[in-house]
Amino acid sequence: MSKKSHPQEEETKQQTPAGEETTVPQEPAGSDKKKDTGSRRVIWFTRVVLLVAALFFVWYIFSDRLTPYTDQGRITEITIPVTPRVSGYLTGVYVSLHSQVRPGDLLFCIDTTQYALAVRKAKANLENVLQQLGAQSASVTAAASSVGVAKAQLDRARRNYNRVQRIIKKNPGALSQAEIDRTETSLNQAVESLAHAEANLSQAKKQLGPTGRNNPQLRMAISDLNNAQMQLDWTNIYAYTAGHIESFNLDIGYYCQAGKPIATLVSEEDLWIQTNFKENNLSHIRPGNRAKFILDVAPGKIFEGKVRSISYGVASGNKIVPGDLPQVSSTTSWLLDPQRFPVIITITDTTALSFCRAGGQADVVVFTGDHPFLNRIAGLRIWINTWLSYVR
Repeated sequence: MSKKSHPQEEETKQQTPAGEETTVPQEPAGSDKKKDTGSRRVIWFTRVVLLVAALFFVWYIFSDRLTPYTDQGRITEITIPVTPRVSGYLTGVYVSLHSQVRPGDLLFCIDTTQYALAVRKAKANLENVLQQLGAQSASVTAAASSVGVAKAQLDRARRNYNRVQRIIKKNPGALSQAEIDRTETSLNQAVESLAHAEANLSQAKKQLGPTGRNNPQLRMAISDLNNAQMQLDWTNIYAYTAGHIESFNLDIGYYCQAGKPIATLVSEEDLWIQTNFKENNLSHIRPGNRAKFILDVAPGKIFEGKVRSISYGVASGNKIVPGDLPQVSSTTSWLLDPQRFPVIITITDTTALSFCRAGGQADVVVFTGDHPFLNRIAGLRIWINTWLSYVR
């Protein structure tokens, strides 16, 4: 009784050229099915990967324009150089590095010796000018009195001359020629005296100049006093706004030069985020658009903001010299790197202000409109990134 061999154990006999028979094992019938199944899995996996890549590509195109995202954000504050207006040695330092100050707080004091002397000198000069003006005013008064006297003498001399003329007309021989000559001489002298007195009055008025505060000597003296007093006041340096002291490295005895900063005041009055968005991100961004941002200093937190403004230009590096031709830069890559433009984000979330420091890094996403799906994806993206701040 012959034994039936198992299908998987069947062998095929083949005859060799030498007449010998050899057995060749046959492949199991189920191996073809396994190959077909594996091929189908690879095909489906490839299709899924391509589909996911296509969906991701479409999402990237739309999100890049409707919910643009950037990690090139910097916290920006107004920095005010603390610059003395007068020179001198410091006699008082009332702040230190990173001190918080309020408007009107006294920061530094400069030696007041020379400026106090200048004030006293200006006051003395003003008093001297007032005395001179008093003397000149008296001269004007005296000259005016002389004019009055000369007018009276002229009036009397003219009346005498007229009387003599009437007498001569009525009785030509009544007066001698000497009396007639004396009358005419007196009249001429009175006329000359009046002219001389009026000239003296005019000269005295010119020397005095305009009266009151319009007098140039008085105005100059008052201006010198005000300037000296102002420089004395400038020896005290106050904070113009609220903020923190930075770039501070000095102490009492340091010589300050007028116009040279001695510290920096980082203002708290205005705070914003300057982001650099790609040029193709700007097509739908408008001032007032809602924005969200995260800070490395506060991982796990998401803050609110809005678009304040968008830059209208940046330096391209292609400067045209008059009389020359423009230079065109070339690139070796087939895709040119997109140009970036600053977009200013206003911080509307007051809780973020306590975390913000000038120069700090921020990631920002802008929501350009009502796009529910893209907005949710953008919110999820920034939420993931804020937790990644712990490890980056």
